[in-house]
Amino acid sequence: MSVIANAKGHFKTKLTDKLESVEVPEWETKVYFKGSATLKQTEEVVALHRDNKMAEALAQTLISRGLNEDGSKMFTVADKFDLMNSVDPSVVTRVATTILNSDASDTDEVEKN
Repeated sequence: MSVIANAKGHFKTKLTDKLESVEVPEWETKVYFKGSATLKQTEEVVALHRDNKMAEALAQTLISRGLNEDGSKMFTVADKFDLMNSVDPSVVTRVATTILNSDASDTDEVEKN
């Protein structure tokens, strides 16, 4: 088997693993998410961060990675305006940071090895 096939198989496993979640009592729900993000998802958030669009980067994190319990998308691009202007920013920040930190946990594990 080729290295790229092994790499793709590894990542597919990470994307199909059990969903993680963060309890959001203010919204009376849990936000589910996968423990890993694709490079495309990461690129969108990093580009916004690089352009100092922090609020938009947090909203984009929820849009691209926030899921319902059944794995369907919780938010759409049409929700971005409301997430940025009509939702408690401390809650958006907490939830998005939890999602983003799940990626950092994977990096920490690699660095330990």
